[in-house]
Formats: sequence, C-alpha cells, structure tokens
Amino acid sequence: MLKQGDKAPAFKAPDQNGHIHSLKDYKGQKVVVYFYPKDNTETCTKQACNIRDNMSALTEKGIIVLGVSPDTEKSHKKFEEKFSLPFPLLVDTDLKMAKDFGVWAWKKFMGREYWGILRTTFLINEKGKIDHVIERVISKDHVQQIIDTWGV
Repeated sequence: MLKQGDKAPAFKAPDQNGHIHSLKDYKGQKVVVYFYPKDNTETCTKQACNIRDNMSALTEKGIIVLGVSPDTEKSHKKFEEKFSLPFPLLVDTDLKMAKDFGVWAWKKFMGREYWGILRTTFLINEKGKIDHVIERVISKDHVQQIIDTWGV
C-alpha cells in the first residue's frame, strides 16, 4: 500500500454519470480519494452519508472528494440517487486504481478468506503527493477523521 510522502498514482476513471476524472484534473487542489468495498452495503452507506452530511466542512477548505469501488457505473448511479450523494463515485471494475493504490488485498472476515478492497482513504495534497493514509476508517464520523488527520 502507498504511504505518506508517496506520489499518488495517476488515474483516469469514469464516474456514475460517465464523466472521466483523472488526478491531473485536480492539480493544485486537495483531494480525498476514498476506497470502499461495495455500493449499498451498511458500512459503505454510513461512510458515504457521513461525507454527504458534512460535505460543506470539506468544500469550505477547498477539498475535493472522490469515492472509488469496483462497482459499475449503473450501481454507482443508483447509490448516488438513493442517498443524494454530492460527489463523484469512480468506477474501478478492472481494479486498476485499487491495485495502483495497494488496496486490493487478501482479506479475512467471519472465517472466510477472499480478495477485496481494503477500506482506505488517501489525502492527496496540491502537488499530487499523499499527505496521509487513513487505514482505520471510522465510517460514521469519517469527515471529522479526515479533518483531524489532515489538520485543516
């Protein structure tokens, strides 16, 4: 997994509306790239809704939020509409972003082992470097965690 001080990997991915996003689009801005396992699951929904409900705390500080999961554009669109999410959800069905950021990993849950997304948030500065990596995400209070970790 990438760590603090690493250059964030370049990426190019569509969102739930088919718009293409790349890291270079956000040069000169602070960017939160958060990886989550699956649309419409309990913990992922808590995390997305916490960001939605506290989005102004991030936008006031000029912070862009990009959610990323292996779900399809159609799944992301339903997730966005169901919960009125005000930020892009990037499609990573080929797992390129997850692998580049190092969050596609062997997991163990309730005795079952499988490959999956490690819920992880990357705080990327204006120069495209990773300022912080949040590996222990607190889904129901994630925006405050981002603000406290970044010190903004």
